Amino acid sequence: MIRTRFKKVLLVAPDIFPDQLLTDYKNVKHIQALSCIFPSLFELKPNLIILDYDYIGNDIEKILRRIKINKFYSKLKICCYKSDPDEKTDSLLKVLGVDQLFYRMDFAKPQKSKTLLNNFTAIDAAIMKWVPGVSH
Repeated sequence: MIRTRFKKVLLVAPDIFPDQLLTDYKNVKHIQALSCIFPSLFELKPNLIILDYDYIGNDIEKILRRIKINKFYSKLKICCYKSDPDEKTDSLLKVLGVDQLFYRMDFAKPQKSKTLLNNFTAIDAAIMKWVPGVSH
């Protein structure tokens, strides 16, 4: 598979990491206010959105449904970061349109090979290094 690099990424997470991480990456926009998700999607027109499930909580279902209903967002890839796997919640997220799920334990394990990165072929490795530090 050819690994694609996303031109524009929207990261929806709490404001817990320093601004210096964002200054290195011009293609990532970080927002923490849930009310700014859709204006940012319209303004930025990202290729990928990463949602922190623990931070968004119960509003994630409404957000995902709104994204999937609108044709404007039809090419948007959706990833979700969770602290722990839960079969019921994970299957609901997949049905609602989440393309990829990340878990904290995936980043905590020592990797013997690059199988984790091969599974996430659509995610840029530079962006994936932020995800473990984003959880609420």
